[in-house]
Amino acid sequence: MSDEGCHEVPIDGVLDLHTFRPGDVKDLVADYLGLCRERGILQVRIIHGKGKGILRERVHSILRKETGVVSFSLDPGGAGGWGATVVVLAPPGERAG
Repeated sequence: MSDEGCHEVPIDGVLDLHTFRPGDVKDLVADYLGLCRERGILQVRIIHGKGKGILRERVHSILRKETGVVSFSLDPGGAGGWGATVVVLAPPGERAG
């Protein structure tokens, strides 16, 4: 089995999707958010880029379905604008209300 295409992603609250294939995004985002919650990182910034908005919409669709997501919004103004999304997570063991 080859590690080609595998990336090691630091769990630091910032997920940059630029280097991943679109088909990997769903599982990647869900897994990353779960690991952040386990580590007590309750605010996450997901960088999806500006482009045509296709990846942004895919990310937002994933976030709407994740039970641990309290809220999400486009990153404010100078911090990435519509090229990144800020996600607020529920603490470990709690579901978003």
